[in-house]
Amino acid sequence: MMKALIVLSVCIAGSLAFPELPKNTSNIWALLVAGSNGYYNYRHQADVCHAYHVLSSHGVPDDHIVVMMYDDIANSDDNPDKGTIINKPGGPDVYKGVPKDYTKGDVTPDNFLKIMQGQKVGTGSGKVINSGPDDYVFINLVDHGAVGIFGFPTAYLYRKALTEALDAMHTNNRYKQLVFYMEACEAGSMFEDVPEDTNIYVTTATNGKVSSYACYYDQFLATYLGDVYSIKWMENVDLNGTAESLEKQFEIVKRETTTSPVQQYGDLSWDNEMISTFFGGQSASPQQPGKGCPDPDSVPTFDVPIAILSKRISAAKDYNEKKKLEMKLNKELETRITVRSLFEKIAVATVGNELGATERALGTPMAATQHDCRETVYKYFFKKCPHVEYTLKHVHVLSNLCEMGAYTDQIMNAINIAC
Repeated sequence: MMKALIVLSVCIAGSLAFPELPKNTSNIWALLVAGSNGYYNYRHQADVCHAYHVLSSHGVPDDHIVVMMYDDIANSDDNPDKGTIINKPGGPDVYKGVPKDYTKGDVTPDNFLKIMQGQKVGTGSGKVINSGPDDYVFINLVDHGAVGIFGFPTAYLYRKALTEALDAMHTNNRYKQLVFYMEACEAGSMFEDVPEDTNIYVTTATNGKVSSYACYYDQFLATYLGDVYSIKWMENVDLNGTAESLEKQFEIVKRETTTSPVQQYGDLSWDNEMISTFFGGQSASPQQPGKGCPDPDSVPTFDVPIAILSKRISAAKDYNEKKKLEMKLNKELETRITVRSLFEKIAVATVGNELGATERALGTPMAATQHDCRETVYKYFFKKCPHVEYTLKHVHVLSNLCEMGAYTDQIMNAINIAC
């Protein structure tokens, strides 16, 4: 009798701790995007592949999940474990089973914006977010970013275009509620003025001024496997399932992401909504989180290439291989000096030698309010000047100049001088 009571009490306690979740997933739609390419950016596609499995394992059907990724990592010549991608040390292959809806040259800002709004783009799998007024939409973007900008392989997504697309989705009743998670440096700058009355809830890896961080360096694969914020929200679901509110997950992820200030934006009035509403409510086997994310090896996003090369040099046993890696590192460091020098020239040519003005322009990102000026000079810069991925680390200088009151013509003339 006593044994029966114990079993009954455990069952009751379990039912209280883990409420029955809705099993219907036909009204859930998800768009998952890794915006980068290149093996040193391994972690971005690993994050997105992992996100797919989070949704799939909880019952969201493949025809309601759209994946955009360059797809050059799993079978890269640099990948010693061909055909696989992992998102934590010793973790499962997250590449297996992932639909490659849009890859290579199909991964563009224009295609993303159209697919998100349910518009066919005439390429790839043809899948789009075909949602309606009673549906729940989840969007996850992972890549490099800067103030008011998010990277894609050969182009950029600007804050204005994203805002207009989200506004159009709201106007056209393309969702009941929409959740947006963004992993990128200065990601908060893309959402700081999201209206609170459009049923859009956003969390980002960081605010509009700070870098996001990479973690889980793997010596065998010679790359970082994940990004701290992305790892934290996904491993939270892997371990605890989807019987958790958006707000509770946010508080956990914010607390555990000690490398950057995780943020919330948009409509927070329904952050008590269960994440099962967007990730699916079917049960899945719990997975233990990895160890060491974040840890002392976690690095700011734009320092990842330097960190990887430094670690590879330390591990190299062959003299010639070590020298080759050292040459790559020196070249990377020289490129960074050139990039910083370019923005110094633009700042000086815009504000002159006024005391403190150049330092302010070159300093940390200012609060972004001059959106039209920033986007105009960004586009002009990317058209006129040579640029690399590291350029995004310093492009906020142009935004700062706008915030300091410089006219677009002034900044564009300075760009002409510097480039």
